[in-house]
Amino acid sequence: MWDLLTRYFQRFPAQSRVAQTLLAQGLSVRQDGVYSGNVAISDTALARACGVDRRIIAATVDTIRREPDLQKVYSRLQPTGLLKDVAPTLKWGVIEIVPSDAREPGILAHVATVISKRGISIRQAIVDDPDLVEEPRLYVITEAQVPMDAISEIREGHGIKSVVIS
Repeated sequence: MWDLLTRYFQRFPAQSRVAQTLLAQGLSVRQDGVYSGNVAISDTALARACGVDRRIIAATVDTIRREPDLQKVYSRLQPTGLLKDVAPTLKWGVIEIVPSDAREPGILAHVATVISKRGISIRQAIVDDPDLVEEPRLYVITEAQVPMDAISEIREGHGIKSVVIS
């Protein structure tokens, strides 16, 4: 993914920052503007969020629309609602996994196996992309609190640096 962004935005750091924000937030670029799902996002609001002038937003969006490789990616993005902050209110469990290497295969599988052995359903699992996030995490939201013995077993998994329970 970074190769694609670098190819088109390496000479334009402000546009690169906008392109990264669009990607990280799941904001899609369509012919008539930038969207979060079906909600239009104004250039001014996006410029404020990115710390750039709104003309930089327009230039970035124009580049994305003009380049087929970028358009294929950015036209299909969708935002995702992370339930981790809402989960405690609903009496759900929240486990945050800090990987030693986010590209290590099997981390999510290990966590899901440990939780399912306890008969607990996973409501949501969100993994940060290591290319988009400096310190990626795995967030697992469960329909019930996960017992401490399961947390201990999760900690023993290959590629897991630490486990945070909310």
